[in-house]
Amino acid sequence: MSSTVQLALPLVMPAQAQKHVTVNQALSILDTLTQLRVTSSVTATPPAAAGEGDAFLVPAGAGGVWADRAGSVAVWGNGGWSYLVPRPGWRAWDEESSGWQTFDGEAWAANVIAMSAGGARLSARVIEFDHQVVAGTTNLTTSLIPAGAQVAGISGRVISAISGAGLAGWRLGVAGADNRYGSGLGIARNAYVAGLSGSPVTYYSVTPLLLTAEGGTFASGVVRLAVHLVEISPPRPV
Repeated sequence: MSSTVQLALPLVMPAQAQKHVTVNQALSILDTLTQLRVTSSVTATPPAAAGEGDAFLVPAGAGGVWADRAGSVAVWGNGGWSYLVPRPGWRAWDEESSGWQTFDGEAWAANVIAMSAGGARLSARVIEFDHQVVAGTTNLTTSLIPAGAQVAGISGRVISAISGAGLAGWRLGVAGADNRYGSGLGIARNAYVAGLSGSPVTYYSVTPLLLTAEGGTFASGVVRLAVHLVEISPPRPV
């Protein structure tokens, strides 16, 4: 056997010359795969200025020297790319999306918390964005709850105090349910909301969040909002 079963680490052979080369290669693979962290899972062109040890999940359709390497973990080191072949169940932290990637045996899938043999997935993620409060009695966010998402709740934090004439507080919800995620919310810096859906609510079309002023009108401020949601995906095509 020339390599280990799980991680394909190269093994030193009897009477092998330059054993340090094999040992160093194995250590480099371990350094990459232990607490696996990748720069991106969507970059399709090998970067021209990768740093030593930078790792990428090669997406389908990648070009250049990554062509025909879809699904592999590409690692830059010693002036070139090496490729690690994942096994089902491998997980990687994706720095670009701030989420987990899991290999299902055929492809990497984002934010999976459960998966079937046929590729059906249950995924959970948090969509976080900053909303700049503008003048008026209501504000709609430009960032949206995605279609097909079941929302467990919305949380948020005032990161720049909300001001406005006569303003006493604000409500957070959606059109038709303007206080679904909270009312009487604070306007000072670091005031927060942690609004659970009364029962998980499914949004079948893209939906903005609605902020409604209480006791006055909005003038300015910034609120950091986070949508806590789950999504489902069907089994992969056959």
